[in-house]
Amino acid sequence: MKKLTYSDVDILQKKAGYQGFFKINQYILQHRKFDGGKTQKLTRECFERGHAVGVLAYDPWQDSVVFLEQFRIGAYAHERDVESNRESVVSSENPSPWLLEVIAGIVEPEESQIDVAHREAHEEAGLKLLELESIGEFYSSPGGSSENTQLYCACVDSTGVGGIHGLEEEGEDIRVFVVPFNEAVQLLRDGRLNNACAMISMQWLMLNHTDLQSRWKNLYIDPKIQQSAKEKA
Repeated sequence: MKKLTYSDVDILQKKAGYQGFFKINQYILQHRKFDGGKTQKLTRECFERGHAVGVLAYDPWQDSVVFLEQFRIGAYAHERDVESNRESVVSSENPSPWLLEVIAGIVEPEESQIDVAHREAHEEAGLKLLELESIGEFYSSPGGSSENTQLYCACVDSTGVGGIHGLEEEGEDIRVFVVPFNEAVQLLRDGRLNNACAMISMQWLMLNHTDLQSRWKNLYIDPKIQQSAKEKA
């Protein structure tokens, strides 16, 4: 069977449906079908908010993970919509619009994904990233959004990390905290990590934990961190 590609899509019309902080474009299109024919004219709206980077911060010396907690309007809207449906509400033990997350941010024009990782780590958690390893890319919700997210796992020294962070001018109020690796795994198993970036990156860390810890512990790093690592050993 022929592999279907971008050339198998005919855009008949594209127009802006909404333009604000985010935008929505409307497409009228046809595309090739698996049997070789073409679809009827289809109308599809696409939410376009740019592309994102997520970073799971892992400390191989303390064997710990850095998480963020902050308010999310999408989670709030969802919980309000289903609060009258008891069956939906009890699917989460403690439903809350304050989510446990990894470091993340939107890619600005002319900015690389790696630059975003370092910028957001500093702004959201006061962290310096010592090493980055790519986890992979994924589409957040390809049925209605163009957003693509690049995930990284970052080597960090989490000594003294924590407290409240974020940019006041952007209304950010982010609680940063450090948990042992085993506790982070339990948060995932308990359903406390209920957003894609956190779930995917933690599952990746579970698969690569032993190898990653071994390699990153032996990195040449700042002497102060080396001394800190020796004291923790």
